[in-house]
Amino acid sequence: MNAIDVDEARKQLLQLLTRVEKGEEIIIVNEGKPVALLTAYPNSQQSDRIPGRLRGQCTVPDNFYQTDEELISLFEGVED
Repeated sequence: MNAIDVDEARKQLLQLLTRVEKGEEIIIVNEGKPVALLTAYPNSQQSDRIPGRLRGQCTVPDNFYQTDEELISLFEGVED
């Protein structure tokens, strides 16, 4: 891991971002003390979400929106 002073980091930000995109991690130091770690943002490719991919494969029962009084009483602590 490479370290760079905050003033140099400010001047070379675009170059640092290019290095980070390639997988490098860079420590930014201020007055000799580490203050930040410049690293790549987690890749969003992990999520291959396709809207509507499961359309027609799931069903919602007709009574889905009906109130379940027993369940409500359990949450509210109402005793029989």
